[in-house]
Amino acid sequence: MRSIFYFLLLVSCVHTVQAQNARTIEEASHFIKLGNTLRMVDRSQQAIDLLLRALPTVQSKDNYLEAIAYENLGYAYSDQENTQASLRYFQKAYYLYKQLKFGASEAAMQQLIGEISGRDMYAGIDVGASGVKLAIFRTTYENGFYKKEVKLRPNAPNVTLVSGSAQAFLAGQNVMKAYLDSIRMYKVPADHIYIAFSSGINETLGKTPGKKSKLHELFSDLIKNQMPQSDSLIIDSTLTAAREAELFMIGSVPRKLWGSTSCMDIGSGNTKGGYYDADRRFHSISMPFGTKTLANLIDNNRSLPIEDYKKEAQRVLKMVADTALNLEFNTTSPGLQQRKTVALGGGIAWAMTAYLHPERAGTTAVPLTIGDVQRFAQLAMTNYQGLIHPDLTNLTDPVVRQKAEADVNNAQNQFNEKQIIAGALLLETVFRAYANTSITKRFVFIRDSDISWVTGKFVEMLNQNYERAVASEARQ
Repeated sequence: MRSIFYFLLLVSCVHTVQAQNARTIEEASHFIKLGNTLRMVDRSQQAIDLLLRALPTVQSKDNYLEAIAYENLGYAYSDQENTQASLRYFQKAYYLYKQLKFGASEAAMQQLIGEISGRDMYAGIDVGASGVKLAIFRTTYENGFYKKEVKLRPNAPNVTLVSGSAQAFLAGQNVMKAYLDSIRMYKVPADHIYIAFSSGINETLGKTPGKKSKLHELFSDLIKNQMPQSDSLIIDSTLTAAREAELFMIGSVPRKLWGSTSCMDIGSGNTKGGYYDADRRFHSISMPFGTKTLANLIDNNRSLPIEDYKKEAQRVLKMVADTALNLEFNTTSPGLQQRKTVALGGGIAWAMTAYLHPERAGTTAVPLTIGDVQRFAQLAMTNYQGLIHPDLTNLTDPVVRQKAEADVNNAQNQFNEKQIIAGALLLETVFRAYANTSITKRFVFIRDSDISWVTGKFVEMLNQNYERAVASEARQ
């Protein structure tokens, strides 16, 4: 009842002040504040009317209040999905903040303008153990998580760079050349490009420094020759599994949720994750087994009959749980158990989502339960063909149907039966390790998590720029 009373009082105030423009700077300031409040109670048009009545009083008289009014108008028009008007007012705010030397506000407006205008294109090249991968995309928010609007993501040829052979390096060069051409075609600015050697490459070729140095030299020369205007563009050859886990967290989970979220990325070769503590220090975990390496451990010679393989898989996963996972979760990294939300990434979580929840194809953040992973493991062990051929007849939306079909086909091509069994049992083991606590967990699969490290790199840079700008303004 009280909230209704305050709302009616607020509306009454709006009708009173709408009759005329603000007469003083003080009254204009009140209009601007009230306009933002109206936005919060879903009254964007009333907010716009009020802000426009404040502007004539502050224009050319108080640049700061004028910039705030423009910024709030941008938000209000954004609420109405009026992109053109929103962009116009954000640009006005940007130029005033720039003139006032308010670096943090200037940076925020620049980011919003990039997102709304579609110019915030990013590119990442992952030089991995089994090939070179490219992703060109935009990043937006969806339901509190970062959504990657992928513009280009070609199927990566299988190039075994960790072999260190001249033939593999030449094949990698050819792929890299094609990817740099694509980046130029999409006109991605140099400061929005991130190229990195994966932790797998760094760990494996790091044992033969000469080969790693040679690969770095070959790819660096390509960049200089094909993108001479990008003098500052270099290859990051320092990534570790821990750093990849942190970038996954930064690029997948909004900063405001870091204190209540841990991340877990189950890859093909390893499993990595972690969490931030109260002082914003990242605590990483890394275990040297993933979907495909576990399958190789279970059946190193690839000769076991499928029923024998299933028995051996259960034995190996019990050993993994007893000797690694349970120790990590219960003793070494207690923060994993203390966070309520778990952001999941990796190929096997993606395959499970594609097979069990085709109706969520294209959704950025997909909630999962222990029941989902138990069903996934059971079907992998007892009805593999039924698992990998889900019924799509109820998908009436043609866009969702097309995405679901593509996901299912890609999952079938990426993992064979033995790998699905190993991955499903590993996923179930991880879920059980998380569930061994009184704190109820919320599991969320993050789509396109394998390119979150690129998003994470740039989000981290933006955060650092904001912090420097705020600190600089505080000293003035």
